[in-house]
Amino acid sequence: MNTVPLRIALIGECMIELQHRADGSLQQSFGGDTLNAAVYLRRELGEGPVVDYVTALGDDSFSDAMCKHWAEEGLGLGMVQRLPGRLPGLYCIQTDARGERKFLYWRNEAAVRDCFTTPAAEPILAALPAYDVLYFSGITLAVLGEVGRERLLKTLIEARRQGAKVVFDNNYRPRLWASVDAARAAYHKLLAQVDIALLTEDDERALFGHEDSEQVFAAYPAIEEVVLKRGADDCLIRWRGERFAVPALVVEAVVDTTAAGDSFSAAYLASRLKGGTPQEAALAGHRLASRVIQVPGALIPRE
Repeated sequence: MNTVPLRIALIGECMIELQHRADGSLQQSFGGDTLNAAVYLRRELGEGPVVDYVTALGDDSFSDAMCKHWAEEGLGLGMVQRLPGRLPGLYCIQTDARGERKFLYWRNEAAVRDCFTTPAAEPILAALPAYDVLYFSGITLAVLGEVGRERLLKTLIEARRQGAKVVFDNNYRPRLWASVDAARAAYHKLLAQVDIALLTEDDERALFGHEDSEQVFAAYPAIEEVVLKRGADDCLIRWRGERFAVPALVVEAVVDTTAAGDSFSAAYLASRLKGGTPQEAALAGHRLASRVIQVPGALIPRE
């Protein structure tokens, strides 16, 4: 019997999160799309699989607190770089009466921008192809910069050659890119190395102008598993040439939609890694996301 645990690495950025409360106060925590996915994936998978987070932080107290929190959640820290004199990025969440959110960012000098350009990154890049699953997002692509993206691309090519599965969440944020053309070029390069694409319909429309699900599916003929997240509408899936629609769960009181997509992606992937069908995985994604949007902030309490 094979007793080697499944090894999963999620690549991206975690930031200091400030939640703007109705009374004007700020609640401080941590968040970021791939970090949110890593935490929820760790929780959904339970004991056994290894879930490592790949990023760069500073040597400050906030970075210390992040690492402490990740360790408490069961994430592996062996792929986290600590860069002297640097700081993590910061963002503030403002939500309206319907639970829709607005983000304000301070991240131009964030340590993660040098995640794959330092000498310390070399052994990390060399180790990544040995993982079973590599997960990254469109935000990962933006914050890594051109050099980092090229190194990530080479890593993904080698990882797939060694049998790894590559998972991508599109998470397009226009303000992180110099132009839409630059973003499109970067996405096209990396999408060629993806096995499971977790796509948000609004992001596909904003980045590529895809007007409906048919255009989205037609744009990625070589990707075996394409999952189209559509908020409160049915999730649409194409897997091995088949199509599935899985209805979302009705939530009466939406408090904060932060990390709705990240939690869906995590639960979907966890279910698939445990042998679930795409339909079962989408239902698991809807279940978790429906809980997440009823609590303020990106990461809900473990209990």
